[in-house]
Amino acid sequence: MKIRPIALLTAIMLMTLTGCSGVEQQNDSYVIDIGSMGIPDETEPPTNPPFTKADVSILAVGENMIHSSVYKTASAHAAEGDTYDFRYCYQHIDDRIPDADISLINQSTLICNDEMELAGGSDIFNSPVELGYTLADMGFDVMNISSRHVLDKGAEGLEKTLNYWDNLQKEYANVSVVGAYRSEQDMQNYRIIEKDDLSIGFLSYTTSTNDRTLPEDTSLIVPMAQQEDLMQRQIKALSRQADSVIVCINWGTPDSTEVEDSQKELAKKIIDWGADVIIGTGSHTLQSMEYISRSDGTKGFVFYSLGNFISAQTENINMIGGMGEFRICRDNQGNISVQDVQVTPVITQFSSSMTDVQSYPYDEYTKLLMEKHNIPYFYGNQWDWEFIDSVVEENIPKKYQKNYTNQSSATEPPTTEEDEEKDEEENEEYE
Repeated sequence: MKIRPIALLTAIMLMTLTGCSGVEQQNDSYVIDIGSMGIPDETEPPTNPPFTKADVSILAVGENMIHSSVYKTASAHAAEGDTYDFRYCYQHIDDRIPDADISLINQSTLICNDEMELAGGSDIFNSPVELGYTLADMGFDVMNISSRHVLDKGAEGLEKTLNYWDNLQKEYANVSVVGAYRSEQDMQNYRIIEKDDLSIGFLSYTTSTNDRTLPEDTSLIVPMAQQEDLMQRQIKALSRQADSVIVCINWGTPDSTEVEDSQKELAKKIIDWGADVIIGTGSHTLQSMEYISRSDGTKGFVFYSLGNFISAQTENINMIGGMGEFRICRDNQGNISVQDVQVTPVITQFSSSMTDVQSYPYDEYTKLLMEKHNIPYFYGNQWDWEFIDSVVEENIPKKYQKNYTNQSSATEPPTTEEDEEKDEEENEEYE
């Protein structure tokens, strides 16, 4: 800082009159202690950066669609004395969930606390209570319960579902639930998870509740994506409370891999409002993904749809989903970025018995499993490496593909003794 001569003289006179310690007389002259005047010394070394570098790894999977065949599978493989064992359904993929600092699942069906009839049809869903505890045991930290089916059992079913998650959180304090709320106050109590000196906030919206609505006299709330003013307010408010914001949204046309213009337009708004990542579901299919730039040059990322994590749907396109992974990073200037985006394809497998519904990561899926799948035989759908790989390559850009090697163009490796033993074990499983 430069000091004008007149201002300097005035300062000296004032400090002489007030006896300011910033001025010291030496041999009939005055020496000014610039530091005591609060004037920065340009020769001082720069201060430390205002922020420390940090990053948090996040894993997200698509829709956990618990059709009746899924919970019948859990029943068929429960130990004596137990009613359901959902761990069987996820045993080929569950070891990957705890790898991330934060893991999120889209729990697309209600869990009405064992107080309403179970359902797993195409239109009404209510899942066994064992399900949520299995998901928490697997390592899921965020349960997004907003979907087209969130009002399948009306306001009563939603309230019982919220009671269920409240009870579960008494045992699993790390679990956060987003997407439906008891009241306005509950909704504004934003769900924020702190990891590695970074705070990550979560919001959730849906474009549809299958034409079901809440009664006017209830305090229950399901935030809708059509409420853009609400979305904008919440994202901006949460951005002031957390370092990073992740938005889950249920949208798109069911059974379509095409991303609609309306999805792209809304995604751009959500990123511009301050969200860093959008995790899309709703189509029950794998859809594409991309970075979206803001006017200031920063970027957010959108997974338009991660498809199904598990289901017993009846189209081959519903059998292929994705497990998304990424890192939220902060540099020493406080800038947030989304890095290292990767997606592992996830395949739902079941045979004609429909009591063996399971999720497999692509890299553990085999030709034998493919040949046992019920989709091509019962429903007449194409089911081979050519079809699976075409869906993966059309919807997961190469730079984001993880644990994926195109099998339709790969040379079949020679069968080893170990492969034969594995095939025998899998054959026994399906007999």
